[in-house]
Amino acid sequence: QVQLVESGGALVQPGGSLRLSCAASGFTVGMFIMSWYRQAPGKERELVATISGPGGNTNYADFVKGRFSISRDNAKNLVYLEMYNLDPEDTAVYYCRRWSGNYWGQGTQVTVSS
Repeated sequence: QVQLVESGGALVQPGGSLRLSCAASGFTVGMFIMSWYRQAPGKERELVATISGPGGNTNYADFVKGRFSISRDNAKNLVYLEMYNLDPEDTAVYYCRRWSGNYWGQGTQVTVSS
């Protein structure tokens, strides 16, 4: 069955970097539209970045453009979110999603604080 498992969340200082991973099972990530979302305390879940199916086109929310990068490793069946120059405003639980069938992972916590 379809399963998504995020990892890589951590406590990081402002200005730091982090790479999140989404391990997929039950399907091939390269064939589906995949996204990263985040949800901060008291706020709605918001779309961060998307990578399309076979074409691999990427799209980003304005608030992360130039700082975050979504990519995938088809051989390992992983989707990544690389985050640079992190800000306390980036503190949230980050989720991986497969659009087709609306599958979600359990999330991984990212905390940006000094």
